[in-house]
Amino acid sequence: MRKFNIRKVLDGLTAVSAAASASSAAQQQQAGNRETEIQETLQSEHFQLCKTVRHGFPYQPSALAFDPVQKILAIGTQTGALRLFGRPGVECYCQHDSGAAVIQLQFLINEGALVSALADDTLHLWNLRQKRPAILHSLKFNRERITFCHLPFQSKWLYVGTERGNIHIVNVESFTLSGYVIMWNKAIELSSKSHPGPIVHISDNPMDEGKLLIGFESGTVVLWDLKSKKADYRYTHDEAIHSVAWHHEGKQFICSHSDGTLTIWNVKSPTKPFQTITPHGKQLKDGKKPEPCKPILKVEYKTTRAGEPFIILSGGLSYDTVGRRPCLTVMHGKSTAVLEMDYSIVDFLTLCETPYPNDFQEPYAVVVLLEKDLVLIDLAQNGYPIFENPYPLTIHESPVTCCEYFADCPVDLIPALYSVGARQKRQGYSKKEWPISGGNWGLITQSYPEIIITGHADGSIKFWDASAITLQVLYKLKTAKVFEKSRNKDDRPNTDIVDEDPYAIQIISWCPESRMLCIAGVSAHVIIYRFSKQEVTTEVIPMLEVRLLYEINDVESPDGEQVPPLPTPGTGSNPQSIVPQSHPSTSSSSSDGLRDNVPCLKVKNSPLKQSPGYQIELVIQLVWVSGEPPQQITSLAVNSAYGLVVFGNCNGIAMVDYLQKTVLLNLGTIELYGSNDPYRREPRSPRKTRQPSGGLCDINEGTMVPEDRCKSPTSAKMSRKLSLPTELKPDLDVKDNSFSRSRSSSVTSIDKESREAISALHFCETFTRKADTSPSPCLWVGTTLGTVLVIVLNLPPGGEQRLLQPVIVSPSGTILRLKGAILRMAFLDTTGSLVPPAHEPWREHNVPEDKDEKDKSKKRRPVSVSPSSSQEISENQYAVICSEKQAKVISLPSQNCIYKQNITETSFVLRGDIVSLSNSVCLACFCANGHIMTFSLPSLRPLLDVYYLPLTNMRIARTFCFTNNGQALYLVSPTEIQRLTYSQETCENLQEMLGELFTPVETPEAPNRGFFKGLFGGGAQSLDREELFGESASGKASRSLAQHIPGPGGIEGVKGAASGVVGELARARLALDERGQKLGELEEKTAAMLYSADSFSKHAHEMMLKYKDKKWYQF
Repeated sequence: MRKFNIRKVLDGLTAVSAAASASSAAQQQQAGNRETEIQETLQSEHFQLCKTVRHGFPYQPSALAFDPVQKILAIGTQTGALRLFGRPGVECYCQHDSGAAVIQLQFLINEGALVSALADDTLHLWNLRQKRPAILHSLKFNRERITFCHLPFQSKWLYVGTERGNIHIVNVESFTLSGYVIMWNKAIELSSKSHPGPIVHISDNPMDEGKLLIGFESGTVVLWDLKSKKADYRYTHDEAIHSVAWHHEGKQFICSHSDGTLTIWNVKSPTKPFQTITPHGKQLKDGKKPEPCKPILKVEYKTTRAGEPFIILSGGLSYDTVGRRPCLTVMHGKSTAVLEMDYSIVDFLTLCETPYPNDFQEPYAVVVLLEKDLVLIDLAQNGYPIFENPYPLTIHESPVTCCEYFADCPVDLIPALYSVGARQKRQGYSKKEWPISGGNWGLITQSYPEIIITGHADGSIKFWDASAITLQVLYKLKTAKVFEKSRNKDDRPNTDIVDEDPYAIQIISWCPESRMLCIAGVSAHVIIYRFSKQEVTTEVIPMLEVRLLYEINDVESPDGEQVPPLPTPGTGSNPQSIVPQSHPSTSSSSSDGLRDNVPCLKVKNSPLKQSPGYQIELVIQLVWVSGEPPQQITSLAVNSAYGLVVFGNCNGIAMVDYLQKTVLLNLGTIELYGSNDPYRREPRSPRKTRQPSGGLCDINEGTMVPEDRCKSPTSAKMSRKLSLPTELKPDLDVKDNSFSRSRSSSVTSIDKESREAISALHFCETFTRKADTSPSPCLWVGTTLGTVLVIVLNLPPGGEQRLLQPVIVSPSGTILRLKGAILRMAFLDTTGSLVPPAHEPWREHNVPEDKDEKDKSKKRRPVSVSPSSSQEISENQYAVICSEKQAKVISLPSQNCIYKQNITETSFVLRGDIVSLSNSVCLACFCANGHIMTFSLPSLRPLLDVYYLPLTNMRIARTFCFTNNGQALYLVSPTEIQRLTYSQETCENLQEMLGELFTPVETPEAPNRGFFKGLFGGGAQSLDREELFGESASGKASRSLAQHIPGPGGIEGVKGAASGVVGELARARLALDERGQKLGELEEKTAAMLYSADSFSKHAHEMMLKYKDKKWYQF
């Protein structure tokens, strides 16, 4: 995990200089006496940026290893990442700087170290004895490509096979090459005329360490005698070899081949296999050979004391099983079990009771690494059930389309979500404990609850407990179950505004206090949910349709655009009257057959059983208008105290009273201005329209990375659907219209591009006009052209009256302007504390009415938890508005801009959040140029500006979010969430919070040889490898063959690894390098010392930054 240097900003840039850029000196004077009262406590030393943890399934996995004593699992990926897993809650992420694919991983068993082999022909030794593993040594091969590695248990000599068919030997302590080399031409028959191919397998005979089994790709296997330096036996087969495995007694081995066969060989009978098996081949009559099958990519041969051995293999299915899913086959005695997997198998490992290869293996589980999942199979139970996976590896179960992060939630939320989520768990898992149980948890220094919500392409929403740098799924909600599923393409005439994933989630609006949830989906639909612990059956799903149109002529009032069957407020209790006609053909009102008044999705008309958890309160859908499909929703807000939900798109804005199930407001964006419209626009005249300012169009061209799944809401093609509401620009919205809407759109894309979309919505209780003496409920609306408009809400009293009297909505006439699309709005009270939107406390809605009647009117009153009770005595408030280009703080009710900060000139802000940190408030921004910035409030003084990461794809823009207490996250790959902190305090505590991978464990005793085996020499033969491979015996390796690179783990890491078999020798090496390596070692020592000095300099630099705001230049 990297820490980042921070370009600290001198605290001398105080309110005075920030105010100098405010709109006018006159306004300054007017409001000046107010803001001096606010003491800002945040300084730049409160901020530091660093990555904390990475959650989720390792993206594009390529290698797998397991330490059977430490019980730690390692996974390497195609992008050079390394993920280590211990007991649930102990996880670690590391990265090879080169980014080359990991081709193989080998643990130094029970030593707290790991060797990784990469596709760029480098080997790396990782020290796992520190909380953040680091590389101790690296070795770069210059002339040969690495294809296979093997490190025998309790050995310090690593065998490295290459593409040329040679084997080199590496000392894993000094990470230097031995002069001992096994050349391919010495290993194979001298009479052989062809090259045997790359090395695909190396292993020593379990009973004789002096005999090395070498598998060549072409089908040749050689048993090499290390002492005599010649081949004892050569086994030739006419099918290519993929893998080889020993029987623990060392008398037999098994090979898997490219024609779907397994050959079992007796060591001393090289002429032909002892047995040939085709696990999935159809046995033909007349003794003919079975038909060839697909290659068996890997085989493992594991023995048990009590019964038959296990032969476990991947691949090998017959060619006629087209469309069959990838399989793992477990052969045990006469039974063969074929276990189907959801994704293709990358690798698998059998977990055994003993680390010793010369003992009965006693396999108890199989770890199967799939392309997009990790599966553990219990071998000890009948039917081979899988273990329930405790790691948060299902983030990508359906592609993530948006996410939100909430730190410091109400404490009862996580238990409530967990209790309803516990009922969703699958049955039939293994009864045993999860076998990967190594490591120890870190100390929990953060006590506040954190929740992450992810929205997915299939319409599902997942709630995650993210407290204290862990992640655990709490509850899953399927929003698509409210809609009729179309069985085939002919059956879905309405859903063609998107080609795929019509239920994909675009925006999530959640009120943690009241637990009200509102989502906007890609098919222009909005669903409002209430949380309940009771199961209910909804007879008729309450539903509204809204006709949102981009037109200013012929519209006299908002009612002119509403759907005809909308009821009056009084009929709110009878939602049946809302349900529209279900057949689009009868709804089409245009003479030329254009679709009109039909939604994109069809709501189920049968009763819906709703489990405890989130239950549907109301479904709202935008409808087609004269052949024009509804535009996707760009912003959304829900307020539980007011009982209102509001949403907008590039056509306009709609507000719905979800208690009375009525539409309150339905206006085109232009109508919101009334006569105050600052732009001269002529609707439906595409060529005269004005280009909007800035926006995601800057990055839309050529930035899409092919790693993203090329389907709807996660692909570049559909990127307009992906953006969070506050980031969606009309430019981005339009660039892709030609792909998915060209067949139905009657308005040119240029026209849509020019439209002013609603980009931010915020319910609050504040001053709506300059003349106001007290705050009142209102809605602030931000647009993509940088305008902020205020709508006044006149709410009826609580209780029964709230359901009977209408909510009156009226524009206030207040208009504010910023540069760039509005992203976020918030309000501060007179002390500078955040004023949260009013909310209703959560209560169980599905209990009998009479019991709660008394409390109802009381609870309906909005709750606003501002620290200062300034509302009654009409003290002023401050509106904080952040756009893509700048931030402004506006004093209310005077509406004077008292502070202004131009955040970026050349780029634009993708995400801005007003967050709490250290009992204060700040504005946090993430820019498209990769910078993360924070500003104090209300003075907008710059506190942090760090270059973090460039915007390489839309996924980052779509998912980046800040939350309270210095936390932030984004989707770093399609399967992983990266969390980071911008809080100095969290950075300091991070080391304590991280789990430990290595724990001191005694290595199990070696198997007893027994009296007779000891007497007659039948036991395992040991080998003094030092005598064979050391410099005195084998000489020095060619210096041009490989280059040693000291790792950043440094000498401190070697000290850390200084216990156990390898560790004892590592200690000796620190005093005098093994066997007197002379001048050649001096260069490396010097490099290590230089690195040590550099490392010290960096630490000193960090200390300097911590205590002084002075710049420090490194050399």
